[in-house]
Amino acid sequence: MAGKRKVANLTALAILSVLTHRPMHPYEMARALRGWSKDRDMQVKWGSLYSVVASMEKHALIEAAGTGREGNRPERTVYRITDAGRAEMVDWTRELLAAPEDPQRFRAGLSVMSVVGPDDAADLLGERIAGLEQRIAGLRRELDEGRGRLPRLFTVEGAHELALTEADLAWTRALRDEIASGAFPDLDAWREFHVDGTIPEAMADLARQSLDGPVP
Repeated sequence: MAGKRKVANLTALAILSVLTHRPMHPYEMARALRGWSKDRDMQVKWGSLYSVVASMEKHALIEAAGTGREGNRPERTVYRITDAGRAEMVDWTRELLAAPEDPQRFRAGLSVMSVVGPDDAADLLGERIAGLEQRIAGLRRELDEGRGRLPRLFTVEGAHELALTEADLAWTRALRDEIASGAFPDLDAWREFHVDGTIPEAMADLARQSLDGPVP
């Protein structure tokens, strides 16, 4: 897992994920992010999109690949993902899938889980499960220590956090088991993608259709 990210804004991860499909200019990136719901998964701040793109280029995660024009609009720089950007995307995804701390960041990892292979994903989810189990044990100890000593009114927030974490653990276990058992839909296509790099045609069609979505 990486330490401090060169570009820590999750918008960067969202951009990397759409650029794996093909080179795009920022206007197209915005359309793809909206069409593929990455704006919700990674809480994209539209006002910072261009500054994030500039920072990503500065740190060689993406690079200019030419210019493009749509209709009467001015020419725009088209960007493509670099090898360093692909490595960053995979490492970042692995971190997000394995860490138990933040459900929102876990959602971001799930939205790009396809960039790691299914066996790897199952192992990473196993790491998250272990972390959640430790967190639950700690929360239960805190509640047990407070029971009888503190009024329930002062412990309800801890009980709520415990309930949410237990639900998170149950869901993550179910997903890990679904992948590990082979019951996960389209598992073969996911696995083959990591063998030859070919995006399944049905998924590629969906991606192309989403590029016609609205722009913020």
